[in-house]
Amino acid sequence: MINWFKKENKENNLKPSITESEDKNTGFLEKLKSGLSKTRKDMSNKIEDVLKIYKKVDDELFDDLEDILISADIGVSSTMKIIERLKLRIKEERISESTEVKNLLKNEIKIIMQESVKNNDFLLEPHPSVILIVGVNGVGKTTTIGKLAYAFKNNGKKVLIAAGDTFRAAAIEQLTEWSNRAGVDIISHSEGADPAAVIFDGIQAAKARKTDILICDTAGRLHNKANLMNELNKIFRIVDREYSEATKEVLLVLDATTGQNAINQAKVFKEVANITGVILTKLDGTAKGGVAIALQTELNLPIKVIGVGEGIDDIQPFDVDSFIDAIF
Repeated sequence: MINWFKKENKENNLKPSITESEDKNTGFLEKLKSGLSKTRKDMSNKIEDVLKIYKKVDDELFDDLEDILISADIGVSSTMKIIERLKLRIKEERISESTEVKNLLKNEIKIIMQESVKNNDFLLEPHPSVILIVGVNGVGKTTTIGKLAYAFKNNGKKVLIAAGDTFRAAAIEQLTEWSNRAGVDIISHSEGADPAAVIFDGIQAAKARKTDILICDTAGRLHNKANLMNELNKIFRIVDREYSEATKEVLLVLDATTGQNAINQAKVFKEVANITGVILTKLDGTAKGGVAIALQTELNLPIKVIGVGEGIDDIQPFDVDSFIDAIF
């Protein structure tokens, strides 16, 4: 079982990564590799094919590598940064053989992602804590909330869900079904109710029940920035006023299969809300997994969680090293 929470070692004051598991040999890395197989085939295999063509490192090789990275939805800006760093590294280390380029490229991507975002850990302790889930309809918000609730409960936490997406038809029923599957309680109103009122009731219930983690769904309508900002700000004000003692995360759910469209959504939500991290879903169904690299290197948004399957436990805390190793 993955430990989703940091535990402080009092003897040496070290905090192990959120991604450390009780058993190092669990199948999570294999599941990650399997989930990223389409991205690996589209990016890593193409890189290997290109490197076989070139005997020496030259500008044409770099041009081909650029094309591959951009086509994997890493984005132009991030790709140019990676290639420039790669060129400098090759020059400094006096690399002339193309066979040595792949590992250098892999290493540079890791370094750039880690430099762009210093910490991908959840900000959930001390308890109580509240997670506000934002994102457009169709990205997998409801499913993700159910999976998160299940993961936290399995880590011994008392979890409550607030069904704040009252506008989308059947959203409340679907979230109720996921709460039942996860074995956690849910607070909901009728369809069309004020989302902020649902969050208010969720906070009161969380306090009364001494809940560790309150997960709040929010409306997924992206009609225009002004309305989106008004809806979210009303909810944020309620949380700040009624639950000021809680540790807060605002997590944006993005669908990896949409590639650069996910980047555009992230830019909009980053403008209207204090996004503390990203949940990237459906990585198992896309060759566009490079969007994770763009999110961290271009927008400096920490990826907290990734979804790599349809099962209730097919969700993992994000780790740069594991992610890039699985792609390459």
